Amino acid sequence: MSRVPYAEIDPALVEHITTLGGRVLNLYRMLGNHPRMLEAWIDFAYTLRRACTTSRVLRELMILRTAQLARSDYEWHQHRIMAREAGVPDQKVEELANWRESKLFDAREQAALQLTEAIVAGRVDDATYARAAKEFSPSEMIELILTASFYCMVPRILDATALTTEGEEEGDVQYRLPPLNRALI
Repeated sequence: MSRVPYAEIDPALVEHITTLGGRVLNLYRMLGNHPRMLEAWIDFAYTLRRACTTSRVLRELMILRTAQLARSDYEWHQHRIMAREAGVPDQKVEELANWRESKLFDAREQAALQLTEAIVAGRVDDATYARAAKEFSPSEMIELILTASFYCMVPRILDATALTTEGEEEGDVQYRLPPLNRALI
């Protein structure tokens, strides 16, 4: 259960969420204590999910990598569902922690994952940026930087509020993070 109580969400905002293809999650119920912040969150998150030119598969891999690095079960669970819906192959998800050694990830995915890890660590060096910029246009770089940065923030909020998926999808599979391999961090 969240440290912050869940709030009723304005029906118009619920309709907005469902129109965007989403469902009312515990995260939104918790953020509903500040309706304007929830609305801004929804608009920004769904812009990242739906209005980018980079592939949703690529961005979901980045988001799942932020969840792994932050050890965020909630983010992993939610984006594991979204990744599957976006067409991310299960084998890539299983290999994500080992992306550097895996043959499954192409040059663009590798560059985006390296950029993601640098953003999570709080330091993007010139070589990492240059590698990504070789693969992506300036506009695409903004999409990737905003995606990785936003999804670095999400686990911090989830941790601060102790949010769980409890009661969200009764009967559905709960996706859990694989055990942490410290050698990969």
